[in-house]
Amino acid sequence: MEDPDKLVQLYDPGEVGREEHNGGDRFVVGVANVVAWLFPALMLAICTQVVLRTFGRYRDAWADTPVLANLAMIGNQAWLDDLQWWIYGFACLVGIAYAITTNSHVRVDIFYDNFDGRKKNRIDMFALGWLLMPFLVLCWDITVHYAASSVAAWEGSDSPNGLHNLWALKIAMNLCFLLMFVAAYSAFRRYLARNVEPTLWRQMLYALPTTFFLINLAIYYALYWFVRFTGGADLNPRRVTREPVFGELEIGAQEIEYTIIASTVATIAAILIARALSGRKEA
Repeated sequence: MEDPDKLVQLYDPGEVGREEHNGGDRFVVGVANVVAWLFPALMLAICTQVVLRTFGRYRDAWADTPVLANLAMIGNQAWLDDLQWWIYGFACLVGIAYAITTNSHVRVDIFYDNFDGRKKNRIDMFALGWLLMPFLVLCWDITVHYAASSVAAWEGSDSPNGLHNLWALKIAMNLCFLLMFVAAYSAFRRYLARNVEPTLWRQMLYALPTTFFLINLAIYYALYWFVRFTGGADLNPRRVTREPVFGELEIGAQEIEYTIIASTVATIAAILIARALSGRKEA
């Protein structure tokens, strides 16, 4: 008889291990289940565009048939091309978050499948906390500026009859990276709970690069906006990061930014404080 868990994994990976899922896991699965309905709309848009292009190609041959001639006059619709890319891009980015939560992504690894469960768990924790989540933090930081500049320019399609308000898609892309981070963090916390109590200080320590990146972003933006608001009306926003507070400390041949030094100290302090608070609660 076919294994029921394998059948469930095929038609609905989100139900596999549901009893172990936390709130973040179920949120990602719920969002992905709704967004999955965009794929039938994508298929409809593709088929419609193919039909319209076909009619447009034989415009002269159908000139005597009013209905076909009208369809032929419609021809290629640039907004349909844009719509396909919008749907495909958004749905795929959400699908990445779903794959992280359900562990349904493709692994190009000839060793992982032969490891025992505990070793697999450690590898997953390292991959999420030390590799994926820092990358997602960087992607979010980059795309938030990408989206902000698009909104400021009120960016639209390059084609006159394309889909305008392209800024909306870029905002959605930034939110998708945030959703991926929620998925990665929730999965990381779930894997951590299999080994130890997932207290805050352990989460911060076991995902040290992620902790550092988040604290670094917080310090950087706090300093940026502080200088921006206190620098006076004559301060050029493009020169904010050239202020002394964003300078570098020279140690021999090395130059280390002040924000990096502050982030390192703040990361260590945050973990120690979280550990002390956790010890008090346990006591």
